[in-house]
Amino acid sequence: MSAASRLPDILVILTDDQGCWAMGCAGNPEIRTPNLDRLAATGVRFENFFCASPVCSPARASLLTGRIPSSHGIHDWLRGGNMDSAGDRAIQYLHGMTGYTDLLAARGYVCGLSGKWHLGDSLRPQMGFTYWFVHQTGGSDYHNAPMVRNGVPYAEPRYLTDAITEGGLEFLEARAEAARRGDDRPFYLGVHYTAPHSPWVGQHPEDIVASYDDCPFTSCPDVPAHPWQIASAPRGTGQQRREILKGYFAAVTALDLGVGRLLDAIEGFGRREDTIIFFTSDNGMNMGHHGIYGKGNGTFPLNMYDTSVKVPAILSAPGRCREGVVEDGLFSHYDFFPTLADYLSLDAPDAERLPGQSFAPILRGQGTPGRRDVFVYDEYGPVRMVRDRR
Repeated sequence: MSAASRLPDILVILTDDQGCWAMGCAGNPEIRTPNLDRLAATGVRFENFFCASPVCSPARASLLTGRIPSSHGIHDWLRGGNMDSAGDRAIQYLHGMTGYTDLLAARGYVCGLSGKWHLGDSLRPQMGFTYWFVHQTGGSDYHNAPMVRNGVPYAEPRYLTDAITEGGLEFLEARAEAARRGDDRPFYLGVHYTAPHSPWVGQHPEDIVASYDDCPFTSCPDVPAHPWQIASAPRGTGQQRREILKGYFAAVTALDLGVGRLLDAIEGFGRREDTIIFFTSDNGMNMGHHGIYGKGNGTFPLNMYDTSVKVPAILSAPGRCREGVVEDGLFSHYDFFPTLADYLSLDAPDAERLPGQSFAPILRGQGTPGRRDVFVYDEYGPVRMVRDRR
Protein backbone atom coordinates (compact mmCIF):
# COMPACT_ATOMS: atom_id res chain seq x y z
CA MET A 1 0.00 0.00 0.00
CA SER A 2 1.51 3.35 -0.99
CA ALA A 3 2.01 6.10 1.56
CA ALA A 4 -0.53 8.23 -0.28
CA SER A 5 -3.26 5.60 -0.15
CA ARG A 6 -2.48 4.12 3.25
CA LEU A 7 -5.18 4.58 5.87
CA PRO A 8 -4.10 6.45 9.01
CA ASP A 9 -3.18 4.63 12.20
CA ILE A 10 -5.47 5.35 15.16
CA LEU A 11 -4.61 5.58 18.86
CA VAL A 12 -7.44 6.03 21.36
CA ILE A 13 -6.40 6.75 24.95
CA LEU A 14 -9.26 6.31 27.40
CA THR A 15 -8.94 7.15 31.09
CA ASP A 16 -11.27 6.22 33.94
CA ASP A 17 -13.00 8.86 36.06
CA GLN A 18 -10.96 11.82 34.87
CA GLY A 19 -12.75 15.12 35.28
CA CYS A 20 -12.68 17.56 32.38
CA TRP A 21 -11.07 19.99 34.82
CA ALA A 22 -8.14 17.63 35.55
CA MET A 23 -5.67 18.80 32.88
CA GLY A 24 -3.26 21.69 32.76
CA CYS A 25 -4.38 22.56 29.23
CA ALA A 26 -7.96 22.87 30.51
CA GLY A 27 -6.86 25.69 32.79
CA ASN A 28 -6.02 23.79 35.97
CA PRO A 29 -2.83 25.42 37.32
CA GLU A 30 -2.23 22.72 39.95
CA ILE A 31 -2.33 19.35 38.20
CA ARG A 32 0.68 18.40 36.07
CA THR A 33 -0.19 16.95 32.65
CA PRO A 34 2.62 18.09 30.34
CA ASN A 35 2.01 15.34 27.78
CA LEU A 36 -1.73 15.91 27.54
CA ASP A 37 -0.90 19.61 27.19
CA ARG A 38 1.56 18.66 24.44
CA LEU A 39 -1.17 16.64 22.72
CA ALA A 40 -3.62 19.55 22.92
CA ALA A 41 -1.02 21.89 21.42
CA THR A 42 -0.90 19.65 18.33
CA GLY A 43 -4.66 19.36 17.85
CA VAL A 44 -8.13 20.35 19.02
CA ARG A 45 -9.20 20.39 22.65
CA PHE A 46 -12.96 20.21 23.17
CA GLU A 47 -14.42 22.39 25.92
CA ASN A 48 -17.87 20.75 25.84
CA PHE A 49 -17.54 17.03 25.22
CA PHE A 50 -19.95 14.71 27.00
CA CYS A 51 -20.13 11.03 27.86
CA ALA A 52 -23.29 9.01 27.22
CA SER A 53 -23.71 7.91 30.84
CA PRO A 54 -21.87 9.08 33.97
CA VAL A 55 -20.61 5.59 34.89
CA CYS A 56 -18.03 3.38 33.19
CA SER A 57 -19.54 0.33 31.45
CA PRO A 58 -22.51 2.00 29.69
CA ALA A 59 -20.33 4.96 28.72
CA ARG A 60 -17.68 2.68 27.21
CA ALA A 61 -20.29 0.63 25.35
CA SER A 62 -21.77 3.81 23.88
CA LEU A 63 -18.37 5.10 22.77
CA LEU A 64 -17.65 1.77 21.04
CA THR A 65 -21.06 1.17 19.42
CA GLY A 66 -22.39 4.71 19.01
CA ARG A 67 -25.61 3.54 20.67
CA ILE A 68 -27.54 5.01 23.57
CA PRO A 69 -27.46 2.76 26.70
CA SER A 70 -31.12 1.79 26.31
CA SER A 71 -30.18 0.47 22.86
CA HIS A 72 -27.00 -1.46 23.66
CA GLY A 73 -28.48 -2.68 26.95
CA ILE A 74 -25.65 -1.99 29.41
CA HIS A 75 -27.21 0.30 31.99
CA ASP A 76 -24.70 0.28 34.86
CA TRP A 77 -21.18 -0.82 35.67
CA LEU A 78 -20.84 -4.58 35.35
CA ARG A 79 -20.37 -6.41 38.62
CA GLY A 80 -20.33 -9.85 36.97
CA GLY A 81 -20.09 -11.60 33.64
CA ASN A 82 -16.46 -10.63 33.15
CA MET A 83 -14.73 -13.94 34.00
CA ASP A 84 -15.57 -17.62 34.32
CA SER A 85 -15.33 -18.19 38.05
CA ALA A 86 -17.21 -19.76 40.93
CA GLY A 87 -20.83 -18.70 40.71
CA ASP A 88 -20.26 -16.57 37.61
CA ARG A 89 -19.80 -16.99 33.88
CA ALA A 90 -18.30 -14.72 31.26
CA ILE A 91 -20.87 -12.95 29.08
CA GLN A 92 -20.22 -11.03 25.87
CA TYR A 93 -22.69 -8.26 26.61
CA LEU A 94 -22.26 -6.65 23.17
CA HIS A 95 -22.57 -9.91 21.23
CA GLY A 96 -24.36 -9.29 17.93
CA MET A 97 -23.72 -5.55 18.00
CA THR A 98 -21.26 -3.69 15.83
CA GLY A 99 -18.46 -1.62 17.30
CA TYR A 100 -16.33 0.72 15.25
CA THR A 101 -13.43 -1.66 15.85
CA ASP A 102 -15.36 -4.36 13.97
CA LEU A 103 -15.59 -2.01 11.00
CA LEU A 104 -11.91 -1.10 11.24
CA ALA A 105 -10.89 -4.77 11.32
CA ALA A 106 -13.07 -5.44 8.28
CA ARG A 107 -11.28 -2.56 6.53
CA GLY A 108 -7.88 -4.17 7.16
CA TYR A 109 -6.86 -2.62 10.47
CA VAL A 110 -4.94 -4.64 13.05
CA CYS A 111 -6.72 -3.85 16.32
CA GLY A 112 -5.16 -4.01 19.77
CA LEU A 113 -6.39 -3.30 23.29
CA SER A 114 -4.31 -2.73 26.40
CA GLY A 115 -6.07 -2.05 29.69
CA LYS A 116 -9.66 -1.83 30.84
CA TRP A 117 -12.40 -3.59 28.87
CA HIS A 118 -15.22 -4.02 31.44
CA LEU A 119 -17.85 -4.98 28.86
CA GLY A 120 -17.97 -8.67 29.79
CA ASP A 121 -15.95 -11.78 28.94
CA SER A 122 -12.45 -10.48 29.53
CA LEU A 123 -10.86 -13.82 28.60
CA ARG A 124 -11.64 -13.79 24.88
CA PRO A 125 -10.78 -11.15 22.26
CA GLN A 126 -13.87 -9.74 20.55
CA MET A 127 -15.16 -6.75 18.56
CA GLY A 128 -12.35 -7.02 15.99
CA PHE A 129 -9.43 -7.07 18.45
CA THR A 130 -6.55 -9.49 18.00
CA TYR A 131 -4.06 -8.09 20.55
CA TRP A 132 -5.82 -8.46 23.92
CA PHE A 133 -4.10 -7.48 27.19
CA VAL A 134 -6.91 -6.53 29.54
CA HIS A 135 -8.04 -6.16 33.12
CA GLN A 136 -10.07 -9.14 34.30
CA THR A 137 -12.89 -7.02 35.73
CA GLY A 138 -13.14 -3.26 35.78
CA GLY A 139 -11.02 -1.97 38.59
CA SER A 140 -8.68 -3.02 41.37
CA ASP A 141 -5.69 -1.96 43.39
CA TYR A 142 -2.81 -0.64 41.30
CA HIS A 143 -0.48 -3.46 42.37
CA ASN A 144 -1.09 -7.19 41.83
CA ALA A 145 -3.98 -6.25 39.58
CA PRO A 146 -5.97 -9.10 37.98
CA MET A 147 -5.07 -9.13 34.28
CA VAL A 148 -5.43 -11.39 31.24
CA ARG A 149 -2.55 -12.01 28.83
CA ASN A 150 -2.89 -14.45 25.93
CA GLY A 151 -6.10 -15.77 27.48
CA VAL A 152 -4.44 -16.56 30.81
CA PRO A 153 -5.50 -14.78 34.03
CA TYR A 154 -2.68 -13.67 36.34
CA ALA A 155 -1.73 -11.03 38.94
CA GLU A 156 0.28 -8.16 37.43
CA PRO A 157 3.26 -7.26 39.65
CA ARG A 158 3.98 -3.91 37.99
CA TYR A 159 2.26 -0.64 38.83
CA LEU A 160 -0.90 -1.04 36.77
CA THR A 161 -0.68 2.24 34.87
CA ASP A 162 2.84 1.34 33.73
CA ALA A 163 1.75 -2.17 32.75
CA ILE A 164 -1.07 -0.80 30.59
CA THR A 165 1.30 1.69 28.94
CA GLU A 166 3.82 -1.06 28.27
CA GLY A 167 1.12 -3.26 26.77
CA GLY A 168 0.41 -0.47 24.31
CA LEU A 169 4.13 -0.05 23.59
CA GLU A 170 4.43 -3.79 22.97
CA PHE A 171 1.68 -3.58 20.36
CA LEU A 172 3.28 -0.54 18.71
CA GLU A 173 6.67 -2.25 18.53
CA ALA A 174 5.06 -5.34 17.02
CA ARG A 175 3.41 -3.24 14.33
CA ALA A 176 6.69 -1.40 13.64
CA GLU A 177 8.48 -4.73 13.27
CA ALA A 178 5.69 -6.02 10.99
CA ALA A 179 6.07 -2.93 8.82
CA ARG A 180 9.81 -3.57 8.53
CA ARG A 181 8.92 -7.03 7.21
CA GLY A 182 6.54 -5.54 4.65
CA ASP A 183 3.23 -5.85 6.56
CA ASP A 184 2.21 -2.21 6.57
CA ARG A 185 -1.44 -2.65 7.49
CA PRO A 186 -2.81 0.28 9.50
CA PHE A 187 -3.43 -0.24 13.20
CA TYR A 188 -5.98 0.74 15.79
CA LEU A 189 -4.75 0.74 19.38
CA GLY A 190 -6.89 1.38 22.45
CA VAL A 191 -4.96 2.15 25.63
CA HIS A 192 -7.53 2.10 28.41
CA TYR A 193 -6.16 3.19 31.76
CA THR A 194 -7.89 2.34 35.02
CA ALA A 195 -6.43 5.61 36.35
CA PRO A 196 -7.36 7.89 37.92
CA HIS A 197 -10.18 5.74 39.36
CA SER A 198 -9.95 4.99 43.08
CA PRO A 199 -8.21 3.70 45.17
CA TRP A 200 -6.04 6.76 45.65
CA VAL A 201 -4.23 6.52 48.99
CA GLY A 202 -1.11 4.35 49.20
CA GLN A 203 -1.42 3.21 45.58
CA HIS A 204 0.61 5.52 43.35
CA PRO A 205 4.33 6.26 42.90
CA GLU A 206 5.55 7.84 46.10
CA ASP A 207 7.66 10.47 44.38
CA ILE A 208 4.68 11.69 42.35
CA VAL A 209 2.41 11.71 45.40
CA ALA A 210 5.02 13.63 47.41
CA SER A 211 5.35 16.20 44.63
CA TYR A 212 1.84 17.35 45.54
CA ASP A 213 2.65 17.83 49.24
CA ASP A 214 2.43 21.61 48.99
CA CYS A 215 -0.47 21.77 46.53
CA PRO A 216 -3.34 23.92 47.89
CA PHE A 217 -5.92 22.01 45.77
CA THR A 218 -7.95 25.13 45.12
CA SER A 219 -9.16 23.48 41.89
CA CYS A 220 -11.19 21.04 44.02
CA PRO A 221 -13.88 22.84 46.08
CA ASP A 222 -13.74 22.23 49.83
CA VAL A 223 -17.44 22.50 50.60
CA PRO A 224 -19.91 20.57 52.80
CA ALA A 225 -21.03 17.17 51.57
CA HIS A 226 -23.93 17.14 49.13
CA PRO A 227 -27.07 15.87 50.90
CA TRP A 228 -27.30 13.02 48.36
CA GLN A 229 -23.64 11.96 48.68
CA ILE A 230 -23.44 8.17 49.10
CA ALA A 231 -21.88 7.06 52.37
CA SER A 232 -19.38 4.64 50.78
CA ALA A 233 -17.60 7.32 48.72
CA PRO A 234 -14.01 8.05 49.82
CA ARG A 235 -14.06 11.59 51.14
CA GLY A 236 -12.79 13.42 54.15
CA THR A 237 -11.74 16.68 55.70
CA GLY A 238 -8.40 18.18 56.61
CA GLN A 239 -5.41 15.89 56.06
CA GLN A 240 -7.58 12.96 54.94
CA ARG A 241 -8.98 15.10 52.13
CA ARG A 242 -5.47 16.16 51.14
CA GLU A 243 -4.25 12.56 50.97
CA ILE A 244 -7.19 11.61 48.74
CA LEU A 245 -6.54 14.54 46.40
CA LYS A 246 -2.78 13.90 46.34
CA GLY A 247 -3.53 10.34 45.24
CA TYR A 248 -5.99 11.42 42.55
CA PHE A 249 -3.65 14.07 41.15
CA ALA A 250 -0.73 11.62 41.26
CA ALA A 251 -2.78 9.03 39.36
CA VAL A 252 -3.42 11.60 36.61
CA THR A 253 0.21 12.66 36.45
CA ALA A 254 1.35 9.02 36.30
CA LEU A 255 -0.95 8.23 33.38
CA ASP A 256 0.23 11.43 31.71
CA LEU A 257 3.76 10.01 31.81
CA GLY A 258 2.38 6.95 30.04
CA VAL A 259 0.82 9.15 27.38
CA GLY A 260 4.23 10.72 26.85
CA ARG A 261 5.83 7.31 26.34
CA LEU A 262 3.18 6.40 23.75
CA LEU A 263 3.68 9.69 21.89
CA ASP A 264 7.45 9.26 21.96
CA ALA A 265 7.13 5.74 20.54
CA ILE A 266 4.91 6.82 17.66
CA GLU A 267 7.21 9.74 16.89
CA GLY A 268 10.23 7.43 17.13
CA PHE A 269 8.70 5.09 14.56
CA GLY A 270 8.22 8.07 12.24
CA ARG A 271 4.44 7.59 12.27
CA ARG A 272 3.21 10.73 14.05
CA GLU A 273 1.81 12.46 10.96
CA ASP A 274 0.16 9.18 9.93
CA THR A 275 -1.60 8.74 13.27
CA ILE A 276 -4.92 10.09 14.53
CA ILE A 277 -4.89 10.31 18.33
CA PHE A 278 -8.07 10.74 20.35
CA PHE A 279 -7.87 11.19 24.11
CA THR A 280 -10.90 11.13 26.41
CA SER A 281 -12.29 9.67 29.65
CA ASP A 282 -15.25 7.34 30.11
CA ASN A 283 -17.10 9.80 32.35
CA GLY A 284 -16.46 12.89 34.42
CA MET A 285 -15.56 13.09 38.09
CA ASN A 286 -16.29 15.21 41.14
CA MET A 287 -13.52 15.59 43.68
CA GLY A 288 -15.39 17.88 46.02
CA HIS A 289 -17.31 19.59 43.23
CA HIS A 290 -20.90 20.18 44.38
CA GLY A 291 -19.83 18.53 47.65
CA ILE A 292 -19.54 15.16 45.86
CA TYR A 293 -16.76 12.61 45.59
CA GLY A 294 -17.68 10.40 42.64
CA LYS A 295 -19.52 10.65 39.33
CA GLY A 296 -23.18 9.95 38.51
CA ASN A 297 -23.42 7.27 41.17
CA GLY A 298 -21.57 9.40 43.72
CA THR A 299 -25.03 10.42 44.85
CA PHE A 300 -28.36 8.73 45.30
CA PRO A 301 -30.56 9.74 43.57
CA LEU A 302 -28.09 9.67 40.67
CA ASN A 303 -26.80 13.01 39.37
CA MET A 304 -26.05 14.52 35.96
CA TYR A 305 -23.93 17.50 37.01
CA ASP A 306 -21.63 18.80 34.28
CA THR A 307 -18.67 17.61 36.33
CA SER A 308 -20.13 14.08 36.10
CA VAL A 309 -21.03 14.04 32.40
CA LYS A 310 -18.47 16.35 30.79
CA VAL A 311 -15.21 14.63 29.86
CA PRO A 312 -11.77 15.74 28.68
CA ALA A 313 -11.36 15.29 24.93
CA ILE A 314 -8.43 16.01 22.60
CA LEU A 315 -8.14 15.14 18.91
CA SER A 316 -4.66 15.38 17.42
CA ALA A 317 -3.75 14.59 13.82
CA PRO A 318 -0.93 16.81 12.54
CA GLY A 319 -1.35 17.59 8.87
CA ARG A 320 -5.05 16.86 9.09
CA CYS A 321 -6.77 18.92 11.77
CA ARG A 322 -5.81 22.35 13.01
CA GLU A 323 -3.39 22.63 15.90
CA GLY A 324 -3.67 24.43 19.24
CA VAL A 325 -7.40 25.02 18.78
CA VAL A 326 -10.07 25.06 21.51
CA GLU A 327 -13.53 24.07 20.24
CA ASP A 328 -16.55 25.10 22.33
CA GLY A 329 -19.38 23.40 20.39
CA LEU A 330 -21.36 20.58 22.01
CA PHE A 331 -19.96 17.13 21.21
CA SER A 332 -20.46 13.64 22.57
CA HIS A 333 -18.96 10.15 22.70
CA TYR A 334 -21.83 9.23 20.39
CA ASP A 335 -20.06 11.22 17.69
CA PHE A 336 -16.87 9.16 17.51
CA PHE A 337 -18.32 6.14 15.67
CA PRO A 338 -19.92 8.22 12.88
CA THR A 339 -16.77 10.35 12.66
CA LEU A 340 -14.59 7.32 11.90
CA ALA A 341 -17.22 5.90 9.53
CA ASP A 342 -17.35 9.21 7.67
CA TYR A 343 -13.63 10.00 7.58
CA LEU A 344 -12.47 6.49 6.64
CA SER A 345 -15.46 5.64 4.41
CA LEU A 346 -16.19 2.57 6.49
CA ASP A 347 -19.00 0.24 5.48
CA ALA A 348 -21.42 1.21 8.26
CA PRO A 349 -24.99 0.89 6.99
CA ASP A 350 -26.46 1.65 10.43
CA ALA A 351 -24.39 4.78 11.02
CA GLU A 352 -27.10 7.15 9.83
CA ARG A 353 -29.51 5.74 12.42
CA LEU A 354 -27.12 6.34 15.32
CA PRO A 355 -27.70 9.38 17.56
CA GLY A 356 -24.26 10.92 17.00
CA GLN A 357 -23.05 13.20 14.26
CA SER A 358 -19.70 13.17 12.50
CA PHE A 359 -17.03 15.71 13.37
CA ALA A 360 -14.87 14.47 10.49
CA PRO A 361 -14.76 18.02 9.07
CA ILE A 362 -12.34 18.77 11.93
CA LEU A 363 -10.04 16.05 10.57
CA ARG A 364 -10.28 17.64 7.15
CA GLY A 365 -9.16 21.01 8.51
CA GLN A 366 -12.61 22.50 7.95
CA GLY A 367 -15.07 24.24 10.23
CA THR A 368 -16.42 22.43 13.27
CA PRO A 369 -20.03 21.19 13.24
CA GLY A 370 -20.63 20.94 17.00
CA ARG A 371 -24.17 21.31 18.21
CA ARG A 372 -24.97 24.91 19.00
CA ASP A 373 -28.40 24.45 20.52
CA VAL A 374 -29.73 21.35 22.27
CA PHE A 375 -27.65 18.36 23.22
CA VAL A 376 -29.62 15.33 24.42
CA TYR A 377 -29.09 11.62 25.17
CA ASP A 378 -27.45 11.05 28.55
CA GLU A 379 -28.96 8.10 30.43
CA TYR A 380 -28.21 6.45 33.73
CA GLY A 381 -30.73 4.14 35.35
CA PRO A 382 -34.03 6.03 35.56
CA VAL A 383 -32.34 9.41 34.97
CA ARG A 384 -32.28 11.30 31.66
CA MET A 385 -30.45 14.51 30.82
CA VAL A 386 -31.15 17.28 28.34
CA ARG A 387 -28.30 19.76 27.96
CA ASP A 388 -28.27 22.94 25.89
CA ARG A 389 -25.89 25.88 25.64
CA ARG A 390 -27.10 27.15 29.00
